Amino acid sequence: MRDYYVYIMTNNSGTLYTGVTNDLERRVSEHRAKLVDGFARRYNITRLVHFETTSDISEAIKREKQIKSWRRSKKIALIASMNPRWKDLADGWYK
Repeated sequence: MRDYYVYIMTNNSGTLYTGVTNDLERRVSEHRAKLVDGFARRYNITRLVHFETTSDISEAIKREKQIKSWRRSKKIALIASMNPRWKDLADGWYK
């Protein structure tokens, strides 16, 4: 069974990016290397601050859309509830 991830990344200014992927390590690496044009590249989104896992792609997409629809304050509360220091959860993955 495959896992799917809904994730939130940020930059040094606190800009938030929410996405979904089936390979979180690869996707974070792509963000950091700026391999894909778009919002995350333009705003230098490089730090993973939240992620959730599910085995159902439909649920992952539904959750991504739900989080994207939230106000910024609710997204911040979600991150703070599981990662109060906004530590980069991918720190050490690529050493």
